[in-house]
Amino acid sequence: MSDIRETPYGTVHIVPKSEIFSNIFEQIDRSCQNLAQALRVGLSGGSISKAFYDWLSDQHPFPGEIEKWERILWSCSDERHVSLDDPESNFGNAQRDFLDPLGFSEANQRPWPVYCKPVEAAARFNRLWEEELPGNSVFDLCLLGMGADCHTASLFPGSPLFEISNDEPFAAVEVPSKGWRLTITPAGLQRCGRILVAVSGASKANALNLAFREKVDLKAIPIQILKDFADRVVWLIDEEAASCL
Repeated sequence: MSDIRETPYGTVHIVPKSEIFSNIFEQIDRSCQNLAQALRVGLSGGSISKAFYDWLSDQHPFPGEIEKWERILWSCSDERHVSLDDPESNFGNAQRDFLDPLGFSEANQRPWPVYCKPVEAAARFNRLWEEELPGNSVFDLCLLGMGADCHTASLFPGSPLFEISNDEPFAAVEVPSKGWRLTITPAGLQRCGRILVAVSGASKANALNLAFREKVDLKAIPIQILKDFADRVVWLIDEEAASCL
């Protein structure tokens, strides 16, 4: 049984690591049942996403055999500006480890246009959501992780996206020592239906403690942006990551 806590940053579920994956699956599956249209899912990157894809590939029946999953449009909440065949590509990894093996059609996939220069790639991605997929929500379900430096998506400490007035849901940003990233913006997160944050491992314990206990400072602790829409945020945290809470 999970330890459930209500916080200013959303509802926190402290669960065994294996239950993080089953909870993500259940959230996606439940969301499919509640929509009359295609479900827009924004996947995340990082090691926990890779572990989720591995877990999902081991499940039977495969989601591809579940009719309602065929109506999901898969994308990523952020992306590295690399080709999809690069091992650093978030969506490329989703394709290789999850979408292609389980038989999801290209028609269900919405990768970032990384073949363009970063700023143009973000502009084209914004146009995609405005023209092809109009609606109030950017993602009906947005999956996020959190780094040991408290970043989420590609909103890193010191990000100019917290200072620029921008209503666009996606943007390109150059991250020192990391290069160009393509990411959902604070305005984009505001336009998401439900946000699911998965955090695992002892290396994240101090970051979570800072996120939940320190005064809000988005430039230093970007994950605190979730406080603005806490009623739509669910955290899935394993026991190691939650050890300082």
